[in-house]
Amino acid sequence: MSVTTVEGTVENGQVRLPADVRLPENAKVYVVVPGVEERTTLYMGSPRLARPEQAADFEKEVLVESPDAGL
Repeated sequence: MSVTTVEGTVENGQVRLPADVRLPENAKVYVVVPGVEERTTLYMGSPRLARPEQAADFEKEVLVESPDAGL
């Protein structure tokens, strides 16, 4: 694999290369950003049961009260 290094800038969220740079269509490129720290994204997965066979123990019952139940 041959490697070519080209310097560009980011404008409005898009990488802009110098006007004289021509890349072939569908070329695979790698972007290296010096001096900028990547912000980590927090991932919060949904809870999982350690024993899925116990799922019935967590079933909920929904009760609907009538409007005059408190009278």
